[in-house]
Amino acid sequence: MRRPWNGAMPVLLTLPLRIEARRRVRQQRRRRFAIGALLALGLALLAAGFWMPAKAELAQQLLNRAWQRTAGGDAAARPWPWADTHPVARLTLPGSGEPLTVLAGASGRNLAFAPALLDGSAAPGTDGVTVIAGHRDTHFRPLAALAIGDELTLERPDGSMLKYEVAALDVVDSARAELRLDATESIVVLVTCWPFDAVDVGGSWRYVVTARQRF
Repeated sequence: MRRPWNGAMPVLLTLPLRIEARRRVRQQRRRRFAIGALLALGLALLAAGFWMPAKAELAQQLLNRAWQRTAGGDAAARPWPWADTHPVARLTLPGSGEPLTVLAGASGRNLAFAPALLDGSAAPGTDGVTVIAGHRDTHFRPLAALAIGDELTLERPDGSMLKYEVAALDVVDSARAELRLDATESIVVLVTCWPFDAVDVGGSWRYVVTARQRF
C-alpha cells in the first residue's frame, strides 16, 4: 500500500544540494581571497622594486649636494636633516663613471648609503692609513676587478685630487688579523666583505685593497 506523500522528501533530497552549493561558495571565496592576496603581494614587490632604485638615486642626489656644500666650506654638511654624518672625500675607482661620496663614520646606517671612513683612521690625504669600508654587493663591488698597479683617485673637500696605486690585494680574517693605522706616508685601505658572491652575510672574512699615494 502506498503511503501518502507528506512533503518531507523534497527537503531531504535538496539538503545535500544546498550543502554542496555552500561548499562551492566557500571554495570560490577562498580562491578569490588567494588570488587577491597574490595580486597584493605582486603589487607590493613591484612597488618595492621601483622604490629601492628610486631611494638609492635620491640618496645619491642628496649626497652630491652635501659634497658641494662641503667643498664650499661647510665642514659638517649633512646629506639629510636627521643624518649624523657628513662627506669627507670622494673616491673614484677604475672603470667607475661617477665618484663615490665617502661619509664619516663606518656605521651600518651610513654604509647603506655610501662608503664610509673608519673612525680613528687617518683623514684622507694625510700621513697614516685611511680606511674606507663599503658593501661588497653595492658600492665596493668593483673591488673584485681591481689589480695591482691600478690607480685610485681621492678628492678632498679643498679640491685637491690625490692619486693612489694599488699595491696589495689580500683576504684576511677580521677576527684574527689586525690593521695597523700608523704610517709615514698616505695610504688608502679599502675594505669589504669576502667572498663577493657569498650568500650568507656577517662572516669575518674581508677583502682588503692597499693603495699607496703616487706623486
